[in-house]
Amino acid sequence: MYKQLQKAKRIVIKFGTNVLTNPDGNIALSRIYSFIEDIVKLKQQGKEIIIVTSGAVGLGAKKLKLNEIPNLVSIKQACAAVGQSKLMYFYEDGFDKFDIVTAQILLTEDDFSIREKYLSLRDTLSRLLELNVIPIINQNDTVSTNELRSYKDNETKVCFGDNDKLSALVTSELDADLLIILSDIDGLFDQDPRKNPEAKLITEVKEITPEIEALGFEASKKGRGGMKTKLEAAKVVSRSGNYMVITNGKKPNAITNIFNKNFVGTMFLPVETLSSKKRWIAYATNITGSIKVNEGAQKALIKDFSGLLPAGVIEIKNDFDIGDVVSIIDKNNIEFAKGVVNYSSTDCQKILGEHSDNIEKILGYKNYDNIIGRDNIVIL
Repeated sequence: MYKQLQKAKRIVIKFGTNVLTNPDGNIALSRIYSFIEDIVKLKQQGKEIIIVTSGAVGLGAKKLKLNEIPNLVSIKQACAAVGQSKLMYFYEDGFDKFDIVTAQILLTEDDFSIREKYLSLRDTLSRLLELNVIPIINQNDTVSTNELRSYKDNETKVCFGDNDKLSALVTSELDADLLIILSDIDGLFDQDPRKNPEAKLITEVKEITPEIEALGFEASKKGRGGMKTKLEAAKVVSRSGNYMVITNGKKPNAITNIFNKNFVGTMFLPVETLSSKKRWIAYATNITGSIKVNEGAQKALIKDFSGLLPAGVIEIKNDFDIGDVVSIIDKNNIEFAKGVVNYSSTDCQKILGEHSDNIEKILGYKNYDNIIGRDNIVIL
């Protein structure tokens, strides 16, 4: 197992809050510096490293002497603002000792969802790696609230709502070979090990099936992810043609052991490789609208890899503009694909159910026969 991981050249490492802090909420100094030493060893082997880190909100709450973090977005944002600089200090101080330069990058959903911003971000991160810099990434909780609150509008889907998914997007969109998620648990178990001590570790996952997804459980009080979000991350990574592992970051030599026979954890195998653009459509965009299609259109999209014609559309939900990515849903409102639209929601409403030959007569113009072209559709 570990021999496959040794071949990884570009590696993303995600640190969870519970791994970086002690039970009292203070930073686990010896542990974080041990991580840094392990990462330096990987750098010396010629590997490129990108870090995705949690912990800003927790450290900020500790510094502000809050025993519990109130369930109020503005308080969590304030904690993030206070804690982020403290979090970065430990990384910078540790890597400085080895003469390694780090770069702080705080991201919001738009940095991925808006394609121009995403391409700029991709270029910046690639250049930092060329300069032998370690990018240290976190969600910008101070200005972005999607991770800190729950959405009630089911039609709005953000591309990431936690650092597990963020690390998966970074892995996918930066063409990394491996995502390492360091948690406070050994990996994926066949039952929740916090409730059942007889739970058994699953060492290898070849495909994220419904049975595997059912093994996701919620996070502990300090964390905001849990196994559910890690499995969502695994779906993104594996379908992008990359490996992902979950291992216990609280155990000694956690990172080093991933690459030798002492590895204990769960490895998720790649199942498919999508093009860079289709990975962006599938996973890196915010979704504000959806298009419901009939059974004939659904079959044509899945089996024949065709584009979406207006004749197959039965309902338009919410607003979207030309060039937006939307969900494509079946008659039971289940999403099965995503795609980039050639027409706005307003114009889609007008040509809904019509033959393509009628588009120009109805709208006064015609860009395409399809509402979504086949090259801009990803089947999920």
